Amino acid sequence: MVAITRIAARAALLILPLVTALPAKAAQPITGRWATVDGKAIVQIAPCGKTLCGRIEKIVKPTPGRPQTDIKNPDPALRSKPLAGLALLTGFKDAGDLWKGSIYDPESGKTYNSKVSRNGDGTLKVQGCIMFFCKTQTWTPMR
Repeated sequence: MVAITRIAARAALLILPLVTALPAKAAQPITGRWATVDGKAIVQIAPCGKTLCGRIEKIVKPTPGRPQTDIKNPDPALRSKPLAGLALLTGFKDAGDLWKGSIYDPESGKTYNSKVSRNGDGTLKVQGCIMFFCKTQTWTPMR
């Protein structure tokens, strides 16, 4: 009985390095052009340095009566900056099966921790989180 236990222990020691040497799962690519959940904007996600960033490429459905500038920005000097070209997603890094970074909400002027991943149907799952409370949107690819 002791011999079987020793053999099993040795086998485990031989297998352990092989299992831990397997490559980590990489997140699926999220680069490209995406329509936001409400169809108001098109966001271009592309490399920026060693991370990924997403900028508003175009406002498709402007909010009636609202200027097309970043009026809710906490920095008064940036409130006259146009929404087109504004960075919504910043600092996104591959975190295994998803991407992690920050997302800016121009509707509120707030920045949140964010997680982004590809859904099986090719859409993008975009989450903005405060602690463990997250709001999720689904963005669709632009062809």
